[in-house]
Amino acid sequence: MVLNRSDIPLSGMKARRALTIAGSDSGGGAGIQADLKTFAAHGVHGMSAITCVTAQNTESVTAIHVLPSEIVREQIRVVVEDIGVDAVKTGMLYSSEIIEAVTDELRKLAVPIVVDPVAVAKSGSRLLTDSAVKTLTERLIPIATVLTPNAHEAELLTGQKVRDLESQEKAAKLLVEMGARSAVVKGGHLSGEDVVDVLYYAGRFNHFRSERIETPDTHGTGCVFASAIAARLALGMDVDEAVSSAKIFVGESIKRALRLGRGHGPVNPTGCLFNDGERYKVLNNMRRALAILTSSQHFAELIPESRSNLVMAVEGAENIDDVAGIPGRIARVGENVKPVSEPWFGCSKHVANAVLTIMKYNPRLRSAMNIRYGSDVLDAAQALGLTTSMYDRSLEPESMKKAEGMTIPWGVEQAIKSFGGVPDIIFHRGDWGKEPMILVIGVDAVDVVRKTLKIAEKLHKDGSPT
Repeated sequence: MVLNRSDIPLSGMKARRALTIAGSDSGGGAGIQADLKTFAAHGVHGMSAITCVTAQNTESVTAIHVLPSEIVREQIRVVVEDIGVDAVKTGMLYSSEIIEAVTDELRKLAVPIVVDPVAVAKSGSRLLTDSAVKTLTERLIPIATVLTPNAHEAELLTGQKVRDLESQEKAAKLLVEMGARSAVVKGGHLSGEDVVDVLYYAGRFNHFRSERIETPDTHGTGCVFASAIAARLALGMDVDEAVSSAKIFVGESIKRALRLGRGHGPVNPTGCLFNDGERYKVLNNMRRALAILTSSQHFAELIPESRSNLVMAVEGAENIDDVAGIPGRIARVGENVKPVSEPWFGCSKHVANAVLTIMKYNPRLRSAMNIRYGSDVLDAAQALGLTTSMYDRSLEPESMKKAEGMTIPWGVEQAIKSFGGVPDIIFHRGDWGKEPMILVIGVDAVDVVRKTLKIAEKLHKDGSPT
């Protein structure tokens, strides 16, 4: 029996659909590639109509092959006819013929259209012919829901200089008067401590301000911004909300930009998605570890006076905000242990800094826990085959002691260098006013807890007092 498509029951959630009509970037940082990554990061199904195939990297565009306008038209027609579309984003269109074909097809649709008037690549290569500028202005701009030029593109389209906030507003209003429903004149190419994007929509201006991020790796910024707006319009947001949230999304993509190539590296639109997934996995592992820990009958004896903390970092962690710990730490309650609160990020200082230092030497080891120091504890660990190394806090240079938060990284580095790698355990015997401590290290929180519980069970078996 052969089933027709209509006979197959539908399951799962209804997908939002966004179509990008743009050029292909062989370097993967802009164009179709950046657009599809951005759609995916928003949970939107991405479709594409390729206008040009470019040969480019982070330094330059070396060749452009323009597809026949009828092929571009057919790509749009077939996906809309079968799959449907909830929003459209246009990027590099290059020629008058392609713009004409694209406009003809988009006029048939009753969905939001985001037009990114791509004219010049980051490398300086021209991506829009002179004749195409006129066609873009007369044909495509009048059907745009949101137009997203940078300062240079706004100058090209309006004939007006764009140098400051006042001229950004003037250009945005002119573009709406040319037919666009709304226009965002971006401020990334203008000077200033902050980056201000100016939206003119429904007869009013809205300024979206963000701190300028100093980095050469901004390839694809405009594509990601326009695609994020399109994705959010597809999800049902209005223009103001879509632009505002897309601005935040672009900032996060720039912060997570990838240092690739010799020129302008690409921004990273899926970085936040990966980071959120990593944070979820870390919290899940931490909760599993705490469940194992709190079910133990013997761990309480290993809690130091200052209490314990268990931490775990995300992959590629850079600071303590990337490390989950226990706010208030893990306390001893009678013969039991109790986490003071649920695990969260940025709430541990000392143990988190230790893990960040350890990860410089072995990125696989992303978790640690501090327990009480004692020769009995070290003997039990060594009997279990766990490797150990120590550092002497009394030898810490005065310059390190005076620098806030540098003692732990300094000590951990000394122990690692002395051992010739990262051991299972690093310890110190304290200093004036400082409690001696043992640090148990592992690949994740569950690994650390299991190592620690083996030590606790060994002590109990050998008759250590409880």
